[in-house]
Amino acid sequence: MEKLLEVKDLQISFQTYGGDVQAVRGVSFDVFKGETLAIVGESGSGKSVTAQSLMKLIPMPPGKIIGGQILFEGEDIVTKTEKEMEHIRGKEISMIFQDPMTSLNPTMRVGKQIAEVLIKHQNMPKADAKKRAVELLHQVGIPMPETRVKQYPHEFSGGMRQRVMIAIALAANPKLLIADEPTTALDVTIQAQILELMKKLQKQTNTSIIFITHDLGVVANVADRVAVMYAGKIVETGTVDEIFYDPRHPYTWGLLASMPSLESSDHGELAAIPGTPPDLTNPPQGDAFAPRNQYSLAIDFVKEPPIYQISETHFVRSWLLHPNAPKVEPPEIVKKRMRKLPSSFEQAILVKEA
Repeated sequence: MEKLLEVKDLQISFQTYGGDVQAVRGVSFDVFKGETLAIVGESGSGKSVTAQSLMKLIPMPPGKIIGGQILFEGEDIVTKTEKEMEHIRGKEISMIFQDPMTSLNPTMRVGKQIAEVLIKHQNMPKADAKKRAVELLHQVGIPMPETRVKQYPHEFSGGMRQRVMIAIALAANPKLLIADEPTTALDVTIQAQILELMKKLQKQTNTSIIFITHDLGVVANVADRVAVMYAGKIVETGTVDEIFYDPRHPYTWGLLASMPSLESSDHGELAAIPGTPPDLTNPPQGDAFAPRNQYSLAIDFVKEPPIYQISETHFVRSWLLHPNAPKVEPPEIVKKRMRKLPSSFEQAILVKEA
């Protein structure tokens, strides 16, 4: 497959009164044409900062890209000026944000907001842009688009507003779509509709998608590959099957164990990862997850683990994969869910699609 995006050793910090927060600490990943990459992790792990940096949307200051490259079709986004980025944002790379009500302009009709993208990036005449806006609303499943195109964002439901955001994001036929937790504020029925819509549109346009989420049910439904992020670093990367059937990092085990199950035979209490994420103004020495990891080794508190390759597509940053490390099995709840797929993860998907 042909690479569309290559992120190499990306490092981002934010200046605060308490010191520099090292939000992203050497992140590297690729996105291939036509695929969906999901980036998952707890709040504060650096997912959204990484995603926003791909379009240089981080306010600078206080934010700063202090190292690394973001190669989009071979060109480094990091070196682009603001004027150059205006030709990339919306046209080459688009973004769907978590809350459409704060992303849409409440004083403008939705049709005009869609038409603006077409006029700016495709030099489309106003009359043609208005017609295309109606077509896009119809494409994303909004009924009576000829009427809806004249309405304001507050006249739409949450799910409909998110569909408008998708229409805006896809208006200029971008090559890369970044979806930053686009279904978090929606109920499960609407979530399922939005996810199915995005999958359908991706097949039609062959757009690559980076999907930011903490919901593993969503990941199983939409992603081709998964990057698990913790404390500003990617700790495990693999295909969906590798992450769900053969997870190797203890943090990934924790995320899988924390996923609610529909089975009454599971533990009565929802599993949780003990402790809290580290303070990234002063990142811990060694493996950042070590203080929360019941399987941590002495070396985890001293030296950062290297990346071990499990397969052609599966990479893990953990000392437990060192040849001399003791053999450790995933927790029973994770092994149980690995054995019983589709009874846990696919049931979660079925709930969303109901």
